[in-house]
Amino acid sequence: MSVYLKRAYEPLQAQDGYRVLVDGLWPRGLSKDALQVQEWLKEIAPSRELRRWFGHDPDRWEEFRRRYFEELEAKGEALTELQERARQGTLTLVYAARDEEHNNAVALRDYLLRRK
Repeated sequence: MSVYLKRAYEPLQAQDGYRVLVDGLWPRGLSKDALQVQEWLKEIAPSRELRRWFGHDPDRWEEFRRRYFEELEAKGEALTELQERARQGTLTLVYAARDEEHNNAVALRDYLLRRK
């Protein structure tokens, strides 16, 4: 299974494969044409409450992951679809956060890879 991560503000590359925006909010300053994603799965993003609580605070990272994984348990169909995409070829999870180590796309990738 090939699951990669990419900031929304990085240029598109041929090896990105199937690109899915996994944020609940559209990235600021980017048009649909500029972002070039095949799908926007905002329903798979962390809840508004969880996103606000986390606030990209690295000290809250482990608890954020735990809570987000709990939320993901209820999103079986969307997760199964993402896993199928990754099995068929390259899947790139696109996100807007500045912190490349502590964001929902990182947690989602980890969750998908654990769930095989």
